[in-house]
Amino acid sequence: MRKGFIVTHRDSQSQARLGLILTPHGPIETPAFAPVASQGTVKALTFAQLEELGAQVILVNSYHLYLRPGIELIERMGGLHSFISWPKPIISDSGGFQIYSHSPLAKISLDGVYFSSHLDGQKIFLRPEDVVNLQLRLGTDIMMVLDYFVPYSAPFDQHREAVSITSLWAKRSKEEFKKKETTQQLWGICQGGTFSDLRRQSLEFLLKLDFDGYALGGLGLGEPKTELIKIINNCVQLLPEDKPRYLMGMGYISDILEAVSQGIDFFDCVLPTRNARTGTLFTSHGKIVIKQKKYAEDKRPIDEHCSCYTCRYFSRAYLRHLYERQEITSSILNTIHNLHFYLDIFRKIRQSIASNSFGSLKASLSEADKEKEE
Repeated sequence: MRKGFIVTHRDSQSQARLGLILTPHGPIETPAFAPVASQGTVKALTFAQLEELGAQVILVNSYHLYLRPGIELIERMGGLHSFISWPKPIISDSGGFQIYSHSPLAKISLDGVYFSSHLDGQKIFLRPEDVVNLQLRLGTDIMMVLDYFVPYSAPFDQHREAVSITSLWAKRSKEEFKKKETTQQLWGICQGGTFSDLRRQSLEFLLKLDFDGYALGGLGLGEPKTELIKIINNCVQLLPEDKPRYLMGMGYISDILEAVSQGIDFFDCVLPTRNARTGTLFTSHGKIVIKQKKYAEDKRPIDEHCSCYTCRYFSRAYLRHLYERQEITSSILNTIHNLHFYLDIFRKIRQSIASNSFGSLKASLSEADKEKEE
């Protein structure tokens, strides 16, 4: 299948849109959510379970896979799809977030990034060209350029430097990518914190390079909700209609709904899977912290309106028991529910856009805000 992106329908009351991202491993219907599988697995689930839940695409991390098990081994095993036995599309992150999250272990230069491995302290140097080639060798369908961002609270000068470095790396990444004949896609990442001028500068530079898709990075890091919405709105106005738009790392349902209404197509976040493992479950009435004593004899499912395997067969009381006993089954059943909850919301989002009723769905789903407790 050829690569590309097609807009198939636009909501009549907002900027929300339906689309298809075309990849060698099948199309991705958008708006779409990618469960995070950094190490080549969605924690606590098999890929059979993930397919049953309706996942269209997963997100892996090229930095983590580079460290373990190593790109050479994955190549010998036939590429990442073959190695992990996942037949559908894969998007790979570049390691830019690891520069941020492992900042004491990373040193930035114009040429690339120096890492001290968080595993054993091994010294690693990666240029943006290296990161493109790592992802090409993995065989992922969508690859992200190496980017650099700083905390939301950092001063303007630091954000400006991050935009400058990200732009330089994006140019070098695209030049390296153009040397290859591949059906894989390379997406650029916009940075600039909450500074509108920097975001515009970043995007205008990326647009000249003509990437296959465009991501907004460095958000969801503590900025006020009003600033987040403003930045998304400003950026979308600059983005081309015929390329997919990706809001990186955004997981709260209220933020996702707002972003979809402004024309964002693609999302990922660890929120549903990580929270499942720590006993926080999402429902149509708000979140449940299953370890609480009030659920010790609660015969109800997590969500009486949910059709997932966990809700069809198990009570809150049993799920609390599993969590308290630290049983592996706790993580499995909780993750099945949380991912079903997220993927079902995205199914409803796509259906509502198709029927020009997204505004009504957005209003009704406000009750599922992740900050609210049942």
